[in-house]
Amino acid sequence: MSGTSLDGIDGVLFDAAQLSVREHVHAPFGPALRDELLALNTPGSDELHRAALAANAVARSYADIVAQLLEATGTPREHVRALGAHGQTVRHRPGGFDGYTSQLLNGALLAEQARIDVVCDLRSRDVAAGGQGAPLVPAFHRAVFGRDGEDVAVLNLGGISNLSLLFGEGRTTGFDCGPANCLMDGWIAQHQGRAFDADGAWASTGRVSPALLATLLAEPFFAAAPPKSTGRDLFHLGWLQARLPAGVPPENVQATLLELSARCVADALQAHMPQAATLIACGGGALNGALLRRLASLLPGVRLQTSAERGLPVDQVEAAAFAWLAHRFVERLPGNLPAVTGAAGPRLLGALYPA
Repeated sequence: MSGTSLDGIDGVLFDAAQLSVREHVHAPFGPALRDELLALNTPGSDELHRAALAANAVARSYADIVAQLLEATGTPREHVRALGAHGQTVRHRPGGFDGYTSQLLNGALLAEQARIDVVCDLRSRDVAAGGQGAPLVPAFHRAVFGRDGEDVAVLNLGGISNLSLLFGEGRTTGFDCGPANCLMDGWIAQHQGRAFDADGAWASTGRVSPALLATLLAEPFFAAAPPKSTGRDLFHLGWLQARLPAGVPPENVQATLLELSARCVADALQAHMPQAATLIACGGGALNGALLRRLASLLPGVRLQTSAERGLPVDQVEAAAFAWLAHRFVERLPGNLPAVTGAAGPRLLGALYPA
């Protein structure tokens, strides 16, 4: 799995029968590949050629992760049923134009390098069926974190935040909330040359700008009803700069972006599951103590935990989810939840590149 935060690749060896992770490996993208993937999120010259080369580079990077997982566990590759590979999202426009989503990955090259059946392009079929193609993780969250008789919400804090609402009577819904790390990461990279704001330390030196926060929260996406999904197509530094008044100190902008990330989640949870007993946070943003503390203060009646407290470390959940989706594919079981994505019905998700 490599997500919109562009912080790198997380790979897991996943036991689908036990719903457990046997091994986890993380590797950051090389600076040149990361810069190119970020650039490909916006129109530019020679895109087809550059995207094809980037897709090859992503495939080779994924294959390296697979090799590390197999070596670390002593697992013969023929014992692995399938490799679920997300690819790198560079465009996500399910509701615009003719509706499409694009995850860069050369599945054929990955199958050739890894010598394991590859299941990839996991979002397109849901979009073809009229859905958002995202979020796809709520079904996995239900399988791992759902509790009969308890209303539980699961919050993934990647580049974008998304909620899975696991109702105690068995119903599951979910949707994207808005930016989690993508704007904060972009802003600190621009002003301090750092990839992310560790523990929200820089944001904690600033003060929230009420005027800027109100302007950002006026974005129509936040008020839109689910099903809905978003990405860097909307929430990027150009979007921020267009709304940024003159004279706001950079650290205050960072503090305001952290507040935006917390507020869009808290507002969404209060609107769609106000009775939630527990909020389980995962993803890289779950390591941002300042962000979690602000969420806790905005949701005083909710028990805030990390997924690690439920047995799955925060940086393993999404990779495990896409391994689980690959397992659904090879068992010929649907992977989407139409109540979440808005698709016309359950669909088998993914395309197969045999070993």
